[in-house]
Amino acid sequence: MTLQPGRYGAIDIGTVTCRMLIADVLADGSVRDVERGYTIVNLGEDVNATGVLKESAMKRAEAAITHYLQRVDEQQRAYGKPIPIVAVATSAARDAQNGEEFIARVERLGVKLAIIPGEREAALSFAGVASSFACERIAVVDIGGGSTEVIVGCTGEGVQCAHSFDVGCRRVTEKFFFTDPPTEAELDAARLWIRQTMEPFFAQLAAESAPVDKVVCVAGTATSVVSIREKMVVYDTERVHGARVTRHDVDSIAKQLASEDVAKRAQTVGLDPGRAPVIVAGMLILQVVMDLFDTPDFVVSESDILQGIVLAEARKEFI
Repeated sequence: MTLQPGRYGAIDIGTVTCRMLIADVLADGSVRDVERGYTIVNLGEDVNATGVLKESAMKRAEAAITHYLQRVDEQQRAYGKPIPIVAVATSAARDAQNGEEFIARVERLGVKLAIIPGEREAALSFAGVASSFACERIAVVDIGGGSTEVIVGCTGEGVQCAHSFDVGCRRVTEKFFFTDPPTEAELDAARLWIRQTMEPFFAQLAAESAPVDKVVCVAGTATSVVSIREKMVVYDTERVHGARVTRHDVDSIAKQLASEDVAKRAQTVGLDPGRAPVIVAGMLILQVVMDLFDTPDFVVSESDILQGIVLAEARKEFI
């Protein structure tokens, strides 16, 4: 569809975090951030075990969305015209039996909400990453709380193949970790399950597709690796975006975090304390993905599904 340049807003309601982006979409398809928001709401708390979104979790998400809509109102006054905004919910809301109730509650706040399937999530993530990378064949890895998306394609041409795995940092934590810190047996069991779940897709990918030029990782696990490595007291998006992360970086940080209990882990410089309960599982997923891609490093992108959402809005794909 035809791209309509302008200012747009997006809210991504994930299993762990709820994030906002207000951005300008330019005529060439690039995206320029105006304002970002980030809140850990843990919407997917206990969903893997109970199959429903908890009342307290939905209230946390509603509070974050209410705050974001206030920010959109302020930006509209400064901008001088309406800013279209859409919200999407991903794995936790997909899995929950009361997802429709959550949609109704969010829409009463005044924003349209779509619970999107994993394939749509993957496509939006790829579009967001591609908006800030030159033409090359890349693999995008989006490790979330309830699912992980792996998307391969050329930035100038679009997605060639993609898969959404029901493997996320909160899901793995709740499924395998029962001690604090997790035991070696728990870590090994989680690692084996992650690998067995993902391996068939990677085998097919290797058989049918050319190697990728670059692996690009998005979302909180990957960005946390950079902020921990750089000991960021204050998170710096510009330092994180485009940073190269080696396997040595991942392994050393994963070993440190897995050896600490949640209270000690939460004190790690560069780690959002709210991410401390699930970061060990996120690091395991990251290690397995690097193994399966047989890559010694990856690049971190701060352009992700949020940029993909505003690009989709600019093309009127949510109408």
